[in-house]
Amino acid sequence: MRLGRDSFAGLIFLAVSLALLVQSFGLPQLPLVPVGPGFYPRIVLIFMAVTSATLIVQDLLARRAEPADVPAPAQPQRAYGLVALAFVIVALYLVLLPLLGYRIATVLFVAALQAILEKPTTWRQWAVLAAIAIGTSAVTYLVFERYLSVLLPRGSWTNW
Repeated sequence: MRLGRDSFAGLIFLAVSLALLVQSFGLPQLPLVPVGPGFYPRIVLIFMAVTSATLIVQDLLARRAEPADVPAPAQPQRAYGLVALAFVIVALYLVLLPLLGYRIATVLFVAALQAILEKPTTWRQWAVLAAIAIGTSAVTYLVFERYLSVLLPRGSWTNW
């Protein structure tokens, strides 16, 4: 059995996530707080291990189903301009975050990234884009600010 690039990547990420997961159990527990400093990293590492294992299984199943004499598929076109534009949007987000605050800057950031990845053409697609941007900002705000008590930046221009 030959492993593909996806299997190698999955094996590397699975090994890293499992090694770090074991290390996360060595973090000290806080006596008065039920959620310690290792709680969130463990969730992320378990998710990373599961998705890495899924990637390995998908690659192995795809290789098993693939006939031996099929020519390789054409390489996808690279979009360096799109990558550069994404970096510009991230830089603008970092600049606007202390000025507009987390909630407004995140709505603009998520909407801009969605718009460059797949430009909406109908009013319905624009509505979905706006709903996802507002929903992402609202959910992350509620989870981090209200549930996890993480202070998110307020805007100096908006105080919001």
